[in-house]
Parts: sequence; structure tokens; C-alpha cells
Amino acid sequence: MLRKLCVIAAAAALAAALLPSLAQGKKDSVVMGMTLEPPGLDPTNAAAAAIAEVTLYNVYETLTKINEDGSVSPLLAESWQASPDLKTYTFKLRKGVKFHNGEPFDSAAVKFTFDRAAAPTSTNKDRSLYQAFASVTAPDPETIVVALKYSEPNLPFLLGQASGSIVEPKSAPTDATQPVGTGPYTLGNWAKGSSITLVKWPEYRNAAAIKLAKVTIRFIGDPAAQVAALLSGDVDAFPRVAAARSLAQFKADPRFNVLIGGSRTKTIVGINERKKPLDDVRVRRAILAAIDRKAMIDGAVDGFGTPIGSFYTPGSLGYVDTTGINPYDPELAKKLLVEAGVKTPLELSLKLPPPSYARQGGEVLAAQLAKVGIVAKIENVEWAQWLSQVFTGPHNYDLTIVAHVEPFDLVKLTEPDYYLGYKSEAFNALYQQIMATPDEAGRAKLLGDAQRMLATDAVAGFLFQPQLITIASKKLKGVWKDVPQFENDFSTWAWE
Repeated sequence: MLRKLCVIAAAAALAAALLPSLAQGKKDSVVMGMTLEPPGLDPTNAAAAAIAEVTLYNVYETLTKINEDGSVSPLLAESWQASPDLKTYTFKLRKGVKFHNGEPFDSAAVKFTFDRAAAPTSTNKDRSLYQAFASVTAPDPETIVVALKYSEPNLPFLLGQASGSIVEPKSAPTDATQPVGTGPYTLGNWAKGSSITLVKWPEYRNAAAIKLAKVTIRFIGDPAAQVAALLSGDVDAFPRVAAARSLAQFKADPRFNVLIGGSRTKTIVGINERKKPLDDVRVRRAILAAIDRKAMIDGAVDGFGTPIGSFYTPGSLGYVDTTGINPYDPELAKKLLVEAGVKTPLELSLKLPPPSYARQGGEVLAAQLAKVGIVAKIENVEWAQWLSQVFTGPHNYDLTIVAHVEPFDLVKLTEPDYYLGYKSEAFNALYQQIMATPDEAGRAKLLGDAQRMLATDAVAGFLFQPQLITIASKKLKGVWKDVPQFENDFSTWAWE
């Protein structure tokens, strides 16, 4: 009898020890890894994709939402209607929404956001889109009407990007460090150089549907450290991880899901056409002819990429294969340099941002260019330096390697101060024709013409469309495989 009582007591003690963990239920926090730290937390005033990776649909919301399959659904706008010529859009806004600081969300906030994005002093990466708005009117608190200067069939998609995040007017000046939005999360802590923590906002309009109470985002730039953090369990998920060389290990580990997804990203060799002799199309064609895209894909992203020949990706409306316009031909590259009167060796700077595709790809590019008499002097810079020196001005570079993550961004090549320095009245006119063509078949044909023009003009060294790798705990659900734009929508994440 005594022995039986001891067994019962032991069982009771064990049950008592287990009770706290059972009572806690499913995990409600997650640690995610990211390669780059954002320079700020206002996606409406800076171009870095890392800002959107933290804030889009989490802290800030947009009128529309871009889903994993690239479709568009309502978010802050419950519905919208477009005029037959696709030049006027009327959005009906969601009622009863408020910002984190308690201010109401209404059409006045939307108008403020769009007007601010179009202002001459705006640093919004899509300022040209908002400057193409002929007017933004708010006939009542729940209605916003956008009239455009030209047809824009993609407006609902474009307004779902981070640059379209709706900001609260009073807090807008300090959003970069103290972000205020309408999303399900608020900023908990930002340990510069280390991590950002987002915490669930209890007053969110649909708070019960948000399963994660806390999200910690750790910044890990080194590929080996990324792999180690996943394997050790320090990180639960790592979207767009640099783990191609460790895939076999992760696929064999039952703890992980390995997701290899598509994107609309365009990785290019940026060429500064403001500088001589890079303003000569023959020199740019020589650079392209020196590039072996297959070797570049193997060296930069371990084979996870599809060659591209223009500023456009497979799967997009009207895509045409233009890789044959500038094929790999080192002998042609040498001849073109001679025709352009360039004396070799030609020394050019090659400024590389931190991502591994740029640093590894830069080594491959330098070796390929050396074979045709071009000496690329590699300079590794931090992301903030790249943005300030190369992208936003003074455009102090000759060559660079960067991935453009935004879809539908041909408009960038019409902007006079865009970092590539491409200026073509013919392309600008063609782009306006594309925008003025409401029928999809007509636009597709013109988009093909645009791709061929950009390839012929050798606007950049068009390299590849990357396949992006995400590794996550098998018990974590809602993590996206495909990436129509860089984002991490934590509202869909949950532990099983």
C-alpha cells in the first residue's frame, strides 16, 4: 500500500510540474532573422527594402494588400472602383479604424499621406507615382478619390507597397524612430545593430486573429552565422536566408521547412551613365558582353536564379526573353571597347552593398571584366553608405550590384535623377504609351517593346531573377514561400 501511495504521489508531482507548461498553451512569440538592419522605420521616406520587411502590414497598413500569389485584396480600403479609362479610382475606407496614438483613420489621413509623398521635398521612393496624381480628394471621411494624369492599371497593387503606408499626420515627422500606424503591432524595442522587437497591439480592430504576441527580429548579415542561428534554435525563421550551400543539411533535418520561392526581383550590375566613358552605349554593351550570366548565378547565388536580359522578370505581364540581345561574348566586348576609343586597362569603381549576392557576385564580375581589359576596383560599403553615395546621390560610383525588389518599376527609368542616369526620350514616350493603353493585350505588346529597348540601350548589366530561400521551423505556420514584394506579414504567422 505504501509503495502504491508513493507511485501516486510521484505521478501527482510530475503532473504538477507539467501543469504550468500545459496552461501556457501554444507559443506566442517568434524570433526571425534578417540580413540587413533598416536605416529607419518609415517606409514612406526611404528606399531600403529592409524597412518594409519589418513594418509593412505589421506596424503600418496600406489601402490594399498584396498577397503571396501577387493578387490584391482590401485592407484599409474595403472596396474600390476604377473608371473605364483607369484614370480615376474611388476607394471606400474601412470604418472604425484608429492609429496607435488613438487618432482616427479617415480620408484626411489618406490625403495627407498621398500629398506628402508627392511633395517636392518628398523622399518617398515612389514619389513619381504620387506626382502622377492629378488630384486626391476626400468627399467624406470614408471616401478617397484619386485622379491620375494617365491610365494606371496597376494602381491597386502599387498602393499595397510599403511606400503607400498610411501615416498619421501628427506623428509623421517622427515615424522613422517612433512609428505610428494602424497595424496589429507596435514598436517594443530597437536595439541598434542587434534587433527590433514588435509587440501585439491589444486595441487592433481584429486583435483576436493575431496569434503572436511578440516578434523579435535579429539582424544577422554573415551567411555562416545565419545558418548557425537556425541550427541552434536561436532563430525560428529566416526569410531570404543565404543558406543555399547548406540546403541539404536543412532538408534532412526534420525540424525545418525549406521553402524555395519565386520573386519579381531583378539583380543587376548598375552602371552610372552620367560618367564617361559609361555614357557610351558601346562601352555598356562591352560590359554586358563580358558577363557570363550562368557563372554569375552560380557564384553569386549558388545557382538559385534565372537569367534576365532587361529590367523585367519572367512571370510578369508581357515578359519577353531578351538575354540574346547582349549575350556573353568576351571578344565582342574587346572590339566594342576599341570602337569606343577606350584604352585598356579601363579602371572603374565597383561599390558593393553588404548582401552576399553582391559581395560574391562582385568577385565574379571583377574576374570576368578583367578578361576584357576592365579593372573593377572593389569597394565594400555598408548599406547606409550605399544608399547615400550610390542610390540617392551624389551617385558617386561607376559600377555596383544590387537587387531591385519592387515589381512594376519601369517608371524608375523615366526619372531624371534615378541613380543609373539613363535618359531616353524614346523610352519615356513608350512608357507613357504603355500607361495610356487600358487593354491588357496592348500593354503586353508595348511592355515587350520596352524590354527590348532597355536591353538594346544596355541600361544596366541585367543578371538574374533570384529564387529566394526561406527556412522556418516546421511548427511555424503562415510563412510565405513566394515573394511578390519583400515583406513579412506576421498577422498570418502562428505556432501549431
